[in-house]
Parts: sequence; C-alpha cells; structure tokens
Amino acid sequence: MEPHTKRRAGSPDTDLGTERVKLDPQTRQRIEQAVLDIFADREFHRVGLIEVARGANVSLQTIYKYYGSKEALLFATLDTWLGKLSVRMIDHLQGIEDYKERFRKVFWVTLDFFEHHPKVGQIIMSSVYVNTWRKQANYANPELFGTFLKVLGEGRARGILNDEVEEKYLLDVIMGVLGRLVQMHIHRGMKEPLTAQAGPLFEMLWRAIAKPVS
Repeated sequence: MEPHTKRRAGSPDTDLGTERVKLDPQTRQRIEQAVLDIFADREFHRVGLIEVARGANVSLQTIYKYYGSKEALLFATLDTWLGKLSVRMIDHLQGIEDYKERFRKVFWVTLDFFEHHPKVGQIIMSSVYVNTWRKQANYANPELFGTFLKVLGEGRARGILNDEVEEKYLLDVIMGVLGRLVQMHIHRGMKEPLTAQAGPLFEMLWRAIAKPVS
C-alpha cells in the first residue's frame, strides 16, 4: 500500500470533510456502524445508500449532505477505523527502545486490531476496488502509514532492514503478509485468535525484510 497525493484544498471532498466535522458525533457513529454492518456482508455495488440511511436511522439527505457519495461514505468510515489503529499503534510503541521489538509490536497490534474488528477487514476485502481506492486520499491514511514508514525508515537508517529496495517495497511486503493473514483468518471462520501464532509469523517476516548478514 503506497501513500498517494492528498486532495487539493478547496476540492469537493475537502469541503465535505470540513462539513462532516459539524455532524453530531452520535449520528456519525450510527452512520459508520451501519456502513460496517452492511458493507461487510456485501460487495460495494450491491449496497444502496438508502440501506445505510435506514440502518443508521437518518435521512438520505443527511448522507448526501455530509458524505456526498457512496465512495466517500465508505472511505470516511475506513479512515475513522484506520485512525483508531494508528492511535493504538503509536500508544503501544511508547517506551520500547529495541528496534526489533518495536517492529514486533507494530505487527502484533495490527493483527490484534483486525482480530477484534473483522468487519473492517471484510470491507477492505469485499467492498474496496483498487482503482477506486487509489483515487482516495484516505488510502494513504497519513497517521497509519506514516507510522509504518517512520519505523521502516529508522530501521534502514540504522542498518537493520534491507536497503537494497525502497521503503515502499518493504511496506508492500509487510502489508501483503498482514493482508493475507487477515483475509484467511476471516475466510477460515475466525476459529482461533489471529494473534495465536504472531511470534513465529513475525520471525518469518523479519527474516524477509532484515538486512542480509554478509
């Protein structure tokens, strides 16, 4: 997952984001919960905004006023949840000095988050199309991906991580592993904790991204 250019100031999406701040927090929570419940079960094109409005007990006009489109509604909801992940990640990194342990914590926190919020993972897998996602600034989620890239940059600067490829490709490998683990956890019916084998799985990933020993 590679960060993309942010929206231009004054664009319709930016204006809607500013307007959305005025939305009553409880109403926004009901709307975004309805998005989770509905989009997690069906593909994007099979969901109508009227269903979300009914699920959140708000008018369709409210959805359009504060979100503008189905795409914006979906990504605003994902941005909220990915923001919660980034806050947890930053909090858990406090006080950990050893680099490998910092990275281990990032890995564990991500798995733990999707273990407890599987609907977020289901939406990413079933309702988000790559070409649509690429056009959204929320795809970059600066807090979340900024944290990942900061940790990766630190590792490369200290000669710990592989420096033969750019940081974005290291991030691709990490996200590919995490994404597959979350996907198959859901596909297999979530019968055991996603974090059950976090230790050995992390060691496998670590060997893939650590700087080769000469």
